[in-house]
Amino acid sequence: MDDSLLRPLPTTGAVTGIVEAMAFFRDPSFAKRRFERLGNVFETSMLGQPMVFIQGSKAITDLLSKPEAIEGWWPESVQQLLGSYSLANRNGEAHKARRRVVAQLFSSSALQRYSPGIINLVEELREELKTSRKPLPLVQKMRRFAFSVIATTVLGLEGDDRDKLFSDFEIWTKALFSIPIALPGSPFAKAFKARTRLLKKLQQVLAKPIKGKGGLDLLAGGLDEVGIPLGDADLGEQLLLLLFAGYETTASALSCLMRELLINPQVEKWLREEIDELRWPPLLEQATNGFDVGNAPRLDAMVNEVMRLTPPVGGFFRRTKKPLEIEGIYVPEGRVVQVALASSNRYGIGDLEIFRPQRHLEDKCSLNLMPFGGGERVCLGKSLAELEIRLMVVGLFRELQLEAIPDQDFNLRQLPSPSPRDGLLVKVKS
Repeated sequence: MDDSLLRPLPTTGAVTGIVEAMAFFRDPSFAKRRFERLGNVFETSMLGQPMVFIQGSKAITDLLSKPEAIEGWWPESVQQLLGSYSLANRNGEAHKARRRVVAQLFSSSALQRYSPGIINLVEELREELKTSRKPLPLVQKMRRFAFSVIATTVLGLEGDDRDKLFSDFEIWTKALFSIPIALPGSPFAKAFKARTRLLKKLQQVLAKPIKGKGGLDLLAGGLDEVGIPLGDADLGEQLLLLLFAGYETTASALSCLMRELLINPQVEKWLREEIDELRWPPLLEQATNGFDVGNAPRLDAMVNEVMRLTPPVGGFFRRTKKPLEIEGIYVPEGRVVQVALASSNRYGIGDLEIFRPQRHLEDKCSLNLMPFGGGERVCLGKSLAELEIRLMVVGLFRELQLEAIPDQDFNLRQLPSPSPRDGLLVKVKS
C-alpha cells in the first residue's frame, strides 16, 4: 500500500465528540447526513474516541478483505456489560477456539433438535392471540418468544428460572448502548446489578446435570478441548452473550416484520397467497428447511427486505491493527471503524427508501445484505434466528388474520434495536 497515493480521511472536525455522541443517540439519520456531506468514509469523534464510519459494498469489502489488519471491538458500555471473558470481547486464537465450541449450538442437527420446541412456542402464542378478549402488544410477545427459544429450547431453562432471567435481561439489554457511568439509579448501574444476578442464575443452572437441557450437552466435548470447565465464569459469559445475540436481534426482526405486514395490507395479501399453500405445522423432518427460499421465495424476500430496511443491528465495529486503504482513503492504525449497515442498505440507485420485498425476486437485484455482521465474526445465531422468523410468520399468518389497533405510534425506536414505539397492539380479525 503506497500511502502517498491515498487521500486523507474526511473528518467532521469534532474533537471531544460530546455533541457527536448526543446526535448519534438521538438522530436516526446521523450517519446518512454525514455520508452525504463527506462521502462513504469519514472520521468523527465519539466522547473522545476517534471513529471511522463507512458505507457501501466497496468500502465494506475493502475492510473485511484484510482480516489480519482488523480485530473485533465494542463500545465501553458493551464491553463492561458483556464481560472480559465474552466471545465478543476476545480476539485471535482465544476468540476462534471459543467460537468453534459455541458454534455447535447452531449446527444443522442442533436446529433440528430445537424445531419441535420452537413450533410449540409459536402455537402457544397463536392460541393466546386467538382467545384474547383484548388487544395484545405484539412486540412484547415477540420478545418473550425470542427469549423463550434461546433460554428454554437452547439452554434448557424452565418456569421461574426463565421468568426471573427475562426480567433481569430486559434491564441489562436496555443499557448495552449507553454512557458507561454507573451513577446510582442510572440505566448502566441497574444493568450492571442485573448482570450480576444473570450470571449467578446461569452458574446455578450450569451446576445441575446438563442431560436434557436444550443444547448444552452439545458443548461438553468442545469445552474440554479448549479447557473451559462447565460452570466456569468463562462459560457463563459466553451464555450471557448467546442470550443477547439469540434474543434481542431476533425479537427486533420479528417485530419489524410484523409491523410491515400490518401497515402494508398489499404486501400482506401478496405474502399470504404463498403462506396459504404451505403446510402448518410442518413435518418435523422438514421443519428446518420447509420454509426456506426454495419452498417459500416470497417469505424469503419478505425477511430480506425487513433486514435491509430495518436491520436489527444498525452496524458493527472493527478496530484497525494496521493502516488500511478503504475506497482509496488512508485509515490509520488504531482506528475504530463502524460499518453503517442501515445507511449501506439504502445506498445506491433506485427506490431503496421504500419497503418493497419483491425487489429480492428480481434478476437485477444485487444487494449485498449483512444483517448479522460479516467476515470472521458473523453472528453465530444467524441460522437459528432465520428459522424462528420463518416458523413464526407461517405459524401465525397461516391460521390467523391480525389487524393493528388504530391511533398508535408505528415509528421505530432505534436502541438497542429497532422496535415499534407503542408496542404494536393487535387483535385477531373476527
